[in-house]
Amino acid sequence: MHSATTTIPAPFRYPFRIFFLSTAVSAVLLIPLWLYFLLGGALQPALPALHWHQHEMLGAFVNSAIAGFLLTAVCAWTGTRPVAGWLLAALWLLWLTGRGALLFGTHPWLAMALDLTFLPAVALLAARPIVAKRQWRQLPLLAVLTLLWLCDLGYHLCGDTQWLRAAMLLTGGLILVVGGRITPAFSRNWLLQQGQPAADIGTWRWLEALTLASTLLLVLAEASGRLPAWLVALVALVAGLSAALRTFLWRGWRVRREPLLAILHIGLLWVAAGFLLRSLAGFGLVTDAVWLHALGAGAMGTMILGVMARVALGHTGRPLALPSGITWAFGLIFLAGLLRVIAGLGWLPWAIGIHAASLCWTLAFALFIWRYFPILTRPRIDGKPG
Repeated sequence: MHSATTTIPAPFRYPFRIFFLSTAVSAVLLIPLWLYFLLGGALQPALPALHWHQHEMLGAFVNSAIAGFLLTAVCAWTGTRPVAGWLLAALWLLWLTGRGALLFGTHPWLAMALDLTFLPAVALLAARPIVAKRQWRQLPLLAVLTLLWLCDLGYHLCGDTQWLRAAMLLTGGLILVVGGRITPAFSRNWLLQQGQPAADIGTWRWLEALTLASTLLLVLAEASGRLPAWLVALVALVAGLSAALRTFLWRGWRVRREPLLAILHIGLLWVAAGFLLRSLAGFGLVTDAVWLHALGAGAMGTMILGVMARVALGHTGRPLALPSGITWAFGLIFLAGLLRVIAGLGWLPWAIGIHAASLCWTLAFALFIWRYFPILTRPRIDGKPG
């Protein structure tokens, strides 16, 4: 296995390498491009500009991060070889051509086909070792991928952004699922390593069930678009409060000295905030833009940056110690979400808010690229394959 993998260029030896790098590059490009389109640039994307922005925050940014994380995690869970080499390169090119088709394409059916092929390809590659090793507890993640794909299909077929809004909420649910696996476990382990008690980092089964069930109901309600606004708001309220209590039980303040852990707790709190703001939107107290950006700039940006920073270190044989400058990136991504939400609430002039938030977002991921490009494009420092 060692000799085989060393003949493959480093970025294509493991899924997290090329896809985490692509996630960060897409983050740096997406927001400046959106501002260019928004301000009336001469060139416009193949989709309506607002639709392109909403769709590509999912299709380019989130889906790339999902592919990098899931296909890497599956190897660890099942003890199988990673998707690598030409197969990984083909999957990456499928993602890349889908992005280009939606940005520059003149053939909408081709763009739709390319875009809709990527998530099923990821799910199939992940399902193969999961089924072979009978890791049935991983099937909910594949179910979430299927629902994300159905939301994308719904948007492509009718052009209604309610499907993209549902996908945003579903991405929040995915963050809750993944975060629920890694955040309390990593926090307990770190506390024990520090010689501190960790028994109070707990989980209540009924709360887990309530959080995930109410989140799923919220996604379905958003996708249907037929339920009374007040009823959707109540479901969002339950989802938000249960997600907040769930995160509180993991006592993030106890790991505040470790940025790689603190960022995960903050990302989960952003999900709860997004759901609660969705509730306020249902009652007519805030606009949809507020909760969408709490989930997008806040939850998605924070959690994806935090997970990429940690996974890239661990899977390249490095100690879990942040490279210099990445703590600043964590602060900038939090500030990006906060500024965008504040601007949406009207507490800050809109133009100042979106430009300041966009600058913070872009700088955060630019810092990641600067510090992690060598990590993601060079062999493991311990000489092991991967």
